[in-house]
Amino acid sequence: MTPAEEGAGGRGRGFDLGALLAERGAERYELHARHLNHQLPRMLHTIGFDKVYERAEGAHFWDAEGNDYLDMLAGFGVMGLGRHHPVVRRALHDVLDAQLADLTRFDCQPLPGLLAEKLLSYSPHLDRVFFGNSGTEAVETALKFARYATGRARILYCDHAFHGLTAGSLSVNGEGGFRDGFAPLLPDTRIALGDLAALERELKRGDVAAFVVEPIQGKGVLAAPPGFLLAAQEMLHRRGALLIADEVQTGLGRTGDFYAYQHEPGVEPDLVCVAKALSGGYVPVGATLGKDWIFKKVYSSMDRVLVHSASFGSNAQAMAAGLAVLSVMEDEEVVANARAMGDLLRGRLAALVDEYELLHEVRGRGLMIGIEFGRPSSLGLRSRWTMLQAARKGLFAQMVVVPLLQKHRILTQVSGDHLEVIKLIPPLIVDEQDVDRFVGAFREVMDEAHGGSGLIWDFGRTLVKQAVATR
Repeated sequence: MTPAEEGAGGRGRGFDLGALLAERGAERYELHARHLNHQLPRMLHTIGFDKVYERAEGAHFWDAEGNDYLDMLAGFGVMGLGRHHPVVRRALHDVLDAQLADLTRFDCQPLPGLLAEKLLSYSPHLDRVFFGNSGTEAVETALKFARYATGRARILYCDHAFHGLTAGSLSVNGEGGFRDGFAPLLPDTRIALGDLAALERELKRGDVAAFVVEPIQGKGVLAAPPGFLLAAQEMLHRRGALLIADEVQTGLGRTGDFYAYQHEPGVEPDLVCVAKALSGGYVPVGATLGKDWIFKKVYSSMDRVLVHSASFGSNAQAMAAGLAVLSVMEDEEVVANARAMGDLLRGRLAALVDEYELLHEVRGRGLMIGIEFGRPSSLGLRSRWTMLQAARKGLFAQMVVVPLLQKHRILTQVSGDHLEVIKLIPPLIVDEQDVDRFVGAFREVMDEAHGGSGLIWDFGRTLVKQAVATR
C-alpha cells in the first residue's frame, strides 16, 4: 500500500490518536499546568475536582474504576442533549464522509440555509441569521448590528449580566471581576434587572442603540420580573432602540420553552443570540437571529457583502450538528422533558426550604435552577456561617458543591463569584431517576451541614484558611 492509499483509506502512519492518548493521557493536569491556564489545575486540585473521567454518555460520566457521575452542569449548558447523542454523531460522520466543498467563501452551500430556516421557524417574527462560532461572537454580532442599524453608539445592559468575554461583550458584562484590568471598554451603561425607570431615564438621552438582556441571568439564576421584557420592548421601540435577547444559555429548551423570552407573551426581540446547545456538544457554533431590515442595513450593498463575517462561520460540521440537534429536540420532545423534569426537580427542592434553615430559596424555570443559601437562625450554625462570610462570600455554596462530587459523584457549580448560589443546568434529557439521585444526595449534604460537624465543616475551615491567605 502506498502512503497516499494508506492516508486515504487507513489510519495514516504519522498520527494515531488512540496511541497518543494511551501514552500521554495521564499527563493531563501536568500539561495544563505547564502550557495552558496554570490556575485551572491548581483550583481543581484545591477543591478535589481533579478527577479523571474516561468516558461519557447522556447525562453521565464514568471514571477508570467504572464509577458513574451525574452531570448537573452540562458543560456550562453546551451539552443540552447530553454527551455523544447517536443522531448527532451520525450526522457528523455523514457530513465528513460526504467530503463537501466547504468554506470556499465564494459559493452558497445548502446546510447554512437549511439550519437558518429551521432556527427561524421557532421565532417567526425574525427573518435572517448570521452564523459565528460561539456565544460571545453571537453577542458581538448583535452589538455591531444594533449600532449600525440605529446609527447610535450606546448599549444598555444589566447588573450581574454575563454576555461573553471578548472586548465588546465584556463591555456589557455586569460582573466586575471579569472586567477588571481590561479597560478601556466600550462606553455602555448598566442598569438593574427590572428597573424600568432607569431604562426610561437612559433612553431619554437619545443615544441608545439597544438593550441587551438575559431573560434569566446565568449568574445567580435571576429572572426578569414578570412584565419587564414587554414593557422594556415598548419603551425601546418608542425611542427607536432595539431589544437584544441573549439566549445563549437559556435558549433551545433550557427553560421549558424553546426560548426563555417566550414565557412572556408579546415579547419579540429584534435580535436573538444563541449558541451552546446548538452545537450538540461537538462543533462550536453561534447564531444571531434578527429582523430583515437590520440585516439589510448592515449588508446594504455588494461593497459591504463581507463587512461582518467569520472564517469558520457556517462550516458544514457545525451546520450538520445544529440540524441534527433540532431534529432530536423535536423527535424526542426534549423541550417538554425539560419543562416536566424542571418542574419536578424545582418543586422537590423548594419543599426543603422549610426543612433546612441554611436553604434560603429555590428558583428558576425548566432545567435552569438556582439554589440559594442564606444566614441561619440557630446560634451554632450562625456562628459558622459568619466565619465563612467573613473570609469570603460564596464559601458555603462551595462547601455543598464539593461533597456532592466527592461523596455522591454529582457535578454541579457555584453560580458566580461571591454568590451563595448553586446553579443546576443539567442536560435536557435527564429523567426522574436522575432527579431522585440529586435530591437524595442534596438532602444528605444538607443534613450533614445542619449537623454542625463532620467533613463538610472541616472542608469549610480549609476554604477559610485559603481565602484569608490569598487576600
